[in-house]
Amino acid sequence: MLGPVILAASRSDRMRRLISAAPVTKQVVDRFIPGETVDQIVPIVRDLAGKGLELTMDVVGEDITTPEQAATARDAYLQLIERLRPLELGTRAEMSVKLSMFGQALPGGHELALANVRPVVEAATAIGTTVTLDAEDHTTLDSMFAIHEELRKDFPATGCVIQAYLFRTEADARRLAASGSRVRIVKGAYKEPASVAFQNKHEIDKAYVRVLRTLMEGEGYPMIGSHDPRIISVAQELARRAGRKLDEYEFQMLYGIRSDEHLRLAAEGHRMRVYTAYGTDWYGYFMRRLAEKPANLRFFVRSMVGKG
Repeated sequence: MLGPVILAASRSDRMRRLISAAPVTKQVVDRFIPGETVDQIVPIVRDLAGKGLELTMDVVGEDITTPEQAATARDAYLQLIERLRPLELGTRAEMSVKLSMFGQALPGGHELALANVRPVVEAATAIGTTVTLDAEDHTTLDSMFAIHEELRKDFPATGCVIQAYLFRTEADARRLAASGSRVRIVKGAYKEPASVAFQNKHEIDKAYVRVLRTLMEGEGYPMIGSHDPRIISVAQELARRAGRKLDEYEFQMLYGIRSDEHLRLAAEGHRMRVYTAYGTDWYGYFMRRLAEKPANLRFFVRSMVGKG
């Protein structure tokens, strides 16, 4: 029940000011966002890679209101890619991008977002890695999938994200489960109406498994975005039934959540990718992390109470 309330707060300027000003906030935010600048994040990349983990990097920020801000977001990714070049990690460090950051919601936003994301995908390819287009609310998805399809003509390894709680996702998964595709499946973290999305956790979990089965039985490369122990166990069983080797799919989890599980899966030989966000415009990202899982909210509240 708290999830929709928190998501509403994520869009409130008043709540943004209140939470940002709380003395304990930075300490808690650091659990999920380990840095604000590329200089701060590069040592984190080295550390995680040294532990046998892989990464997908997200420069946080979604409130883009001008083409100039969209260009700044593009340039932030280009700077990150240039700093990753000497590390020679290849696909062990990829990028995740939200097209809203590249101007998707502005007038002419579809073309603007495509124009801004293309050089990021080109630069990532040049250092031997890939880009995944994150899913946002359902009104943006037709544009995202069209941009994904366009980018794959020149950069076939470009990935995309699908969200299990949307009714449309099973059809999207069947379309995307093709040779060469890279698809991350998540449960979904945006407040969506009952007309387009499951509202009940049990129904969302069942939809996740149905979609994951489609991806595992397809010819693409599934990326399991979940911290749920049951989902992880189901994914391993579906992979076994589909005859997939350990390098033919991967798990993805957020930085700061179930870190011991990251290491356990990697030690078992699984590809384990850590979704690592950084940047100064952290508020929306942080609030969705609280909304996704009650344990995250409890951690935040305990920290605030503990600081009195």
